[in-house]
Amino acid sequence: MRTPLRGYAMYVLAASLWAINGTVSKTLLDTGISSMRLSQLRVSFAWLILFVIILLTKPAALKFANKQEARLLALYGLLGVTMTQWLYFIAIHLLPVGVALIIEFTAPLMVAVWVKFAWNHHVPRMTWVGLGIALVGLIFITEVWNGFSLNLMGVLAAAGAAAALALYFLAGEKAMHSETPRDSLSLTMWGFAFATAFWAILQPWWSFPWNYLQGSPAQLGNFTVALPILALWMVVLGTVVPFWLALRAMGDITAAQASATGMTEPVLASLFAWLAMGEVLSTWQVVGGAVTLAGIVIGENAKR
Repeated sequence: MRTPLRGYAMYVLAASLWAINGTVSKTLLDTGISSMRLSQLRVSFAWLILFVIILLTKPAALKFANKQEARLLALYGLLGVTMTQWLYFIAIHLLPVGVALIIEFTAPLMVAVWVKFAWNHHVPRMTWVGLGIALVGLIFITEVWNGFSLNLMGVLAAAGAAAALALYFLAGEKAMHSETPRDSLSLTMWGFAFATAFWAILQPWWSFPWNYLQGSPAQLGNFTVALPILALWMVVLGTVVPFWLALRAMGDITAAQASATGMTEPVLASLFAWLAMGEVLSTWQVVGGAVTLAGIVIGENAKR
């Protein structure tokens, strides 16, 4: 039986862990480690954990159903997972964490645009209303009347992360609803596997700059935390655990309810970044964030 209260609680906890992870990841980036290396660290160790789980619980999922599925999962991992992670790290390094997440969260609206103009499918009118509202909110966030107050490279990276996330949604949905449907846990494992392979080829592990994780402990608000602990948090509590919580929550609440609840993540991320790093948003950015999130919720609910 569905227990909505439990589902909401688990999804809010997942969103909170992802939100905290924004601050944790930005703190690690401030050590000087590149966004590419941090992406490699996150996806590789998260893949290793998921691989062990799949191996012990459903080893049959370690095989491809056919060559077509292998190609789809490669696309899902190389463009969806790899690019989303990497561009997100660039964005939070150059922008306030909450702002970067709000821009990235426009991905579902990008999916609607793709479905309409690439696949020529019907898209509800209220989805376009939501998209328009979200765009107005983004204008407020960037404060264009002040000559674009945000780092342009950061905004482009966040927009790129949103586009990659949209591809992640589209490829993932196709893989889960194909003739040989794949469950979300093994789907994520394979996405991380291809991302891990990509980074391992581009940046061999024997050249990994471990010295960046051996520096002085980081100061997060009133807490001093060793860098290896932050890296472990990023992988376990910032990736694997919240993903599992989100999956479990979907057994108690609908996708639309989960999507709306997920809008708490940018809000919580801004709060944690303010408490831990002193990141402060302007009044217009706060207003713009609220407007953009409202537009995303309207568009998503209409689409569903």
